[in-house]
Amino acid sequence: MKTVFINCSPKKRFSASSYFLFLQRLFVRGEKVTEKLRTPADHDRILAQLQGARTVVFGVPLYVDGIPSHVLRFLEEMEQFCKEKDLHPQVCCIANNGFIEGRQNEPLMQNFRHFCTHAGLTWCGGVGIGGGVMLNVTRILFLVDVGLLALNTLLSAVNTGNLFPAEAWISFAENATLLLYFHLGVLFYLGRLGGAIRKGTDCGQGYTRILIPSFLFILFADIFFFLISLFEGGLFRGWLARKLYRES
Repeated sequence: MKTVFINCSPKKRFSASSYFLFLQRLFVRGEKVTEKLRTPADHDRILAQLQGARTVVFGVPLYVDGIPSHVLRFLEEMEQFCKEKDLHPQVCCIANNGFIEGRQNEPLMQNFRHFCTHAGLTWCGGVGIGGGVMLNVTRILFLVDVGLLALNTLLSAVNTGNLFPAEAWISFAENATLLLYFHLGVLFYLGRLGGAIRKGTDCGQGYTRILIPSFLFILFADIFFFLISLFEGGLFRGWLARKLYRES
């Protein structure tokens, strides 16, 4: 049983879509292939992987309450390709957005369902995830925690000979438990989707979110995007850039 995972994020690395596809792979058995869809140059390579695939799982970011334009272009070619090759794979979708409401992804899910109906493919449902950006950040925080744990363990071993500093391990366990709690809804629905993929059944559309109170989400999101804009020049973009003037 071959499952093709298609990361549809236009970002080159560290995208939320790639993260959720990674988690989904944990719940799927058999041959697993992951492809990245960013430009038309990727189309032929991905279409070739559809041959022999039982299921295709799209990881898609929500853009203006819909499917990104570069994905729409690929779906047009995929429909024609599947009809020419008489392919009828199951199709699933994992959509995410930066808002906290997972149901914000519903229009995108409906677009995929209608695409499957029109293309003669089998729609097997999907998962809409709210707070995708924040959940993606938590994996970076987890890696930082792992690094700090390793550093504290090394320092403790050098200074005291103790390979298991209690304070460092307790702190790591607390942080890991908190991050796991944030993911509980996502893991539940991805597990359910994985079961449907294994059985070849339709699990419908499920919507979830990062498990954090909305008022805290808004506060953290405002701080996060403020810092990102500072690092990337968002707040001051163009203020100090060289200006081009036209002579009249």
